[in-house]
Amino acid sequence: MADNKEINIPVADPNDPYAVPAAMPSSADRAPRSFDVAAFPEPAKNQDEWRYTPLERIDEFFEPFAPSGETEVSVAMIDGSAPAEGVTVRRVAKGEAPSGTVSKPNDRVSAVEWNSGEGATVIELNGEIAAPVLVKVHGNGMDLDSLHLVVSAADKTHADVVIEHDGSARLAEGVEIVTGRDSHVSVTSIQEWNKDAKHVGNHRIHVGEGASLRHSVVTLGGDVVRIRMDQDFGGEQGELNMLGIYFVDPGEHIEHRTMVVHNHPDCKSRVVYKGALDGKGAHSTWVGNALIEPTAPGTDSYELNRNLVLTPGAIADSEPNLEIENGNIIGAGHASSVGRFDDEELFYLESRGIPETEARKLVVRGFFGELVEEIGIPAISEHLMNVIDRRLARGESDAMAQVLEDK
Repeated sequence: MADNKEINIPVADPNDPYAVPAAMPSSADRAPRSFDVAAFPEPAKNQDEWRYTPLERIDEFFEPFAPSGETEVSVAMIDGSAPAEGVTVRRVAKGEAPSGTVSKPNDRVSAVEWNSGEGATVIELNGEIAAPVLVKVHGNGMDLDSLHLVVSAADKTHADVVIEHDGSARLAEGVEIVTGRDSHVSVTSIQEWNKDAKHVGNHRIHVGEGASLRHSVVTLGGDVVRIRMDQDFGGEQGELNMLGIYFVDPGEHIEHRTMVVHNHPDCKSRVVYKGALDGKGAHSTWVGNALIEPTAPGTDSYELNRNLVLTPGAIADSEPNLEIENGNIIGAGHASSVGRFDDEELFYLESRGIPETEARKLVVRGFFGELVEEIGIPAISEHLMNVIDRRLARGESDAMAQVLEDK
């Protein structure tokens, strides 16, 4: 007997995003979140999460290990003085609050980091902290090591934190960032590793109600650096500004992945990443994900990635992704580009008597300059531009050596 029951298909109302939830699960719903390594399959090229990553170069991070403890961590103010009033540094066992409270690991290497080593370094911020806090992470060797950092800002806190990585290491790192209600915080992570270093990192970020966070990632060295960032909001009217700068030398693989989840009303996010690639085998990857859930009317979201290829033989992968489950938003968009030097711009500079090599430097400085200044810490900005200049000079020397060798 035929079933003549009428079928009613719900129609979404853009003015009521709660009426009809999305029929299909979002990327956040599909992705596992677990402290258990076994919850994640071993990475493989046929998995979307890993298709750009040179897995054979980081496979030592796929299983838990006993950390070497060779990596040094120190916390001070940016001028080298002891932590100021309002800055507390302590060690806790992993799983002791506030560690392990900002989401859960979201891929196999972040779960491995959590299960390799027992302690976490917690930096707690409270009040108006005038000078930036500097966390120095120095690699002293190539034995496998792990590090877990927690940056926790109380309600109404104003503070800047800079995390500097250098030296030689094979490091699995987890960073949890939580900002309290109405706080204004910046966290800048700088990777200036030696050429032999390998660094797999995961930043898990929670932005409090009415709070603003400027999260900057600057990667200027390392054999393989892969950093994934996952974020959500803790209430209405949060604001997130994610900035990224990377400079990739021959043979290096630099990969950044951002995931912004709008889960509360009237929040704003901006993601802007820029990279330059110089030399054969230089490889960058940026994957930007933004999700606007049904519970987030009034969202304003945008993500941008631009890549400047300085020499032939470099590869830049750029993949923006946007999922919108809510029709009642202010705006959402994304853009990405990969290109070489603008010949017209170079011609303009050269026509005014500027040599080609200097003209190229000016173009690259202009490409990065706005983002470097937006980081908002003058001592860091000056240092970064100096490093970029040195990278460009080194690229010129390498190119001239290759010309002489070919002759």
